[in-house]
Amino acid sequence: MSSLSINSAVGTIVSRDPVSGEQLGHFAQTPPEEIGQIAAASANVQPLWALLRVADRARYMRRMAQAIIDEFDDLTEALAREQARPRSEIATLELLPAIDTLIWIAEAGARELGERRVAIHRSMSLTKRARVAYEPLGVVAVIGAGSAPFAQPLAQIAGALLAGNGVLFKPALRASLAGERIARVVARAGLPEGLVQLVHGGARLGVALADADVEKILFTGSPAVGRAVARACVSQNKEVVLETGGKDAMIVLADAHVPRTVSGAVWAGFAAAGQARGSIERIYLAREIAEQFLSALTARTRALRIGDPRDERVQLGPLASERRLLRVHELVQDAVVQGAHVLCGGEPRPQAGTQAAFYAPTVLAGATHEMRVMREPLDGPVLAVTVVDSASEAIALANDCDYALGASVWSADRYHALRISRELQVGMVWVNDHLPGPMIAQGPWGASAGGGLGHTLGQAGLRAFAQEKLITFDPPGRGGLWWGPQGPTLRRAAQAVAELRSGRDFHRERAWRRGAPSLARIALRALGPARG
Repeated sequence: MSSLSINSAVGTIVSRDPVSGEQLGHFAQTPPEEIGQIAAASANVQPLWALLRVADRARYMRRMAQAIIDEFDDLTEALAREQARPRSEIATLELLPAIDTLIWIAEAGARELGERRVAIHRSMSLTKRARVAYEPLGVVAVIGAGSAPFAQPLAQIAGALLAGNGVLFKPALRASLAGERIARVVARAGLPEGLVQLVHGGARLGVALADADVEKILFTGSPAVGRAVARACVSQNKEVVLETGGKDAMIVLADAHVPRTVSGAVWAGFAAAGQARGSIERIYLAREIAEQFLSALTARTRALRIGDPRDERVQLGPLASERRLLRVHELVQDAVVQGAHVLCGGEPRPQAGTQAAFYAPTVLAGATHEMRVMREPLDGPVLAVTVVDSASEAIALANDCDYALGASVWSADRYHALRISRELQVGMVWVNDHLPGPMIAQGPWGASAGGGLGHTLGQAGLRAFAQEKLITFDPPGRGGLWWGPQGPTLRRAAQAVAELRSGRDFHRERAWRRGAPSLARIALRALGPARG
């Protein structure tokens, strides 16, 4: 059973508990033809919001964090029911990262988006001063993914707001309730009414957002819809940031601490039933520890409890839909036909009393890059393992992928692991850890290769929500250093300045010997009163 149903006759989205089928809420679909009007409503409020100092806007981000803390238990329950994920997983991978990001934005935002001085060499101007200011783009659209229902879109919304923008937010269909809860957090923070607009709908609405009068789109979701959104943005010269998922690799070296590495693989491979952003899907394992590692990994995977996540003992809930289950099973079976070995799992795992799409957590050994399971996004609880003979082989295989979000390296040798990290062609690398969620607010989150375009979070992510503007100031009544009049004096002075900046001693000596008179004349002219 899916977590939602859509009644197109009356234009409503019904969110349901995927396991019990209980209705959790119903929300009106937004007609695509109304997006223009909704964007205009946010644009009407945005200029007033932009008049606030960055430090004043940052206070609202702190209030948003407090709203999550105040409603922590209620939010945990609501999101866990809609996503069919354990409550502890929602608390640690969605709510805590959201709080951390909002507090960081509140504390560091004014520094990151405040005006900064720009140095000007006195050879270019004697009196000019310059600063870079950050101005809002206008209205930004955020399109969320079902596999990232809360922390990621809320961080993007907060970054856009801090920079002074208005926001249109479209959650994924299966995260509609999460979207409503984000809107509630924004409302509790006391932001101006209408500044953040929540819209509900599917892929057609996402493309309509890209066509609307917005300045930038942040899209998280499937590659197919992401490409459509990107095409619409590029055709209208709009900025776009895409995160279309990854096929994260885990490189396990011979000196890795096996018990901890196995625990990391189980945690990051099966979080959200393998559907979290950044979940491990591929493992490249050193031959020296392959037998020990695979034995421990198989035992730990078999021990996972599958079922209704409302039971605190359950560690793995269902997949998002029957369609996704069929795709996961298809890729597993394709690998088996080509010679892979199923060490555990490898089949649907129906649960009594529900039609939810449960799939047994699976470990595949003997996987090769001729198999689709190693090349195509999986979005399910499957760890495909390839044994390698060297670190260079692991690096080459990890880089042989069109979906490069993140990767991890597991080793006792810090410097060797860091060297490997620099060779991996991905957006993020973690050593002896793997993050299935944006848990480090101060660092950028994004993909490389076919996994996406651009980054969010961190200093670069915040500044990407604003337009840099250079502002200079010169004292009134003074002439410009190089304004002229044109002639030999100006030419000789320019040559002298160039030679003074040379790395050769004889150039600098010649500049003082030949150019000093010309330099003095233009300096006096620039420092004296301007002449008409």
